[in-house]
Amino acid sequence: MDLAFTPEEQAFRETIRAWVQANLPADISHKVHNALRLSRDDMQRWARILGKKGWLGHGWPKEFGGPGWNAVQKHLFEEECALAGAPRVVPFGPVMVAPVIMAFGTPGQQQRFLPGIASGDVWWSQGYSEPGAGSDLASVKCKAERVGDKYIVNGQKTWTTLGQYGEWIFCLVRTSNEGKPQTGISFLLIDMKSPGVTVRPIKLLDGECEVNEVWFDNVEVPVGNLIGEENKGWTYAKHLLSHERTNIADVNRSKRELERLKRIAKTEGVYDDLRFRDEIAKLEVDVVALEMLVLRVLSAEKSGKNSLDIAGLLKIKGSEIQQRYSELMMLAAGPFSLPFIEEAMEAGWQGDFPGGVVANAPLASTYFNLRKTTIYGGSNEVQRNIVSQFVLG
Repeated sequence: MDLAFTPEEQAFRETIRAWVQANLPADISHKVHNALRLSRDDMQRWARILGKKGWLGHGWPKEFGGPGWNAVQKHLFEEECALAGAPRVVPFGPVMVAPVIMAFGTPGQQQRFLPGIASGDVWWSQGYSEPGAGSDLASVKCKAERVGDKYIVNGQKTWTTLGQYGEWIFCLVRTSNEGKPQTGISFLLIDMKSPGVTVRPIKLLDGECEVNEVWFDNVEVPVGNLIGEENKGWTYAKHLLSHERTNIADVNRSKRELERLKRIAKTEGVYDDLRFRDEIAKLEVDVVALEMLVLRVLSAEKSGKNSLDIAGLLKIKGSEIQQRYSELMMLAAGPFSLPFIEEAMEAGWQGDFPGGVVANAPLASTYFNLRKTTIYGGSNEVQRNIVSQFVLG
């Protein structure tokens, strides 16, 4: 296993770094580096910049309009974007549903849906979780009944991230109750402007509506929006979830936020506290270890070897690291991390420090928000069971 980057890969990194520096809007980078609120316009503006370059689908093969990069090139691209302060690409379109459409969709579906995803013009949402079906997705009850050339969809999805912006949503729906629960699930693409679709935002502690409920009341969906075969959606869902769990790990964001933690600690005067420095050091060791694990996978892929299926392990470690750095930020700022008034944060009340460093805004928001990372995408308890079964048999 060779974890060193080749001269060609280093040159690729420099090319990406130069392009990102020249094209990433400064106002967006400032918000990302200081964990300030990103609007829909901020996220979609960056997506369209990447789309115009052909890099929004940076993991796509050339035959579908992507750059055709290998695993190492994709990693370097993601790292340079993260360190520069680019927003995370909203994954539901380019990272999650697009690979499913490529692998299991018809040529007509690929021609219809992929261009809007690649350009960043169409906002996609994910319709997996339900009130009684989160980590146990086989329990989904949202029903799709075929009537002629349409499906009639009734039911509810919840925790739909940024669903208030959604234009299309990919859903797991129940099309049969026969046999095992997994065998009666289908994968359906639904236009969220369809009559009968209702989105109800869920207001969180930080005043934001990051997640939503989505209701379907006799929503008519053309049969042509079914991906693959009816009742085979569980297979397609597993294909998608491997992309989601790897994306949640996001070691590159953790590297960037580790540096932010150090900035906050220095600003608040606790960086010289040896016990606090010990905690930062332990976190840094885990970030490096996670990066080494990612690079092991990349090295195996580059050499043509089959890497272990470690999406669950990456998700476990990555999500726990995110919670730890947000907690250390709170500890570093002390009482200054507590102000939690939406209007005050929007007005910049949480402190512009000398030199324009917004050190503490909004630490409480970040801390509470990241409590969810060990739950969504399959709870870490469930992932540990999957990993143990894989290792122990």
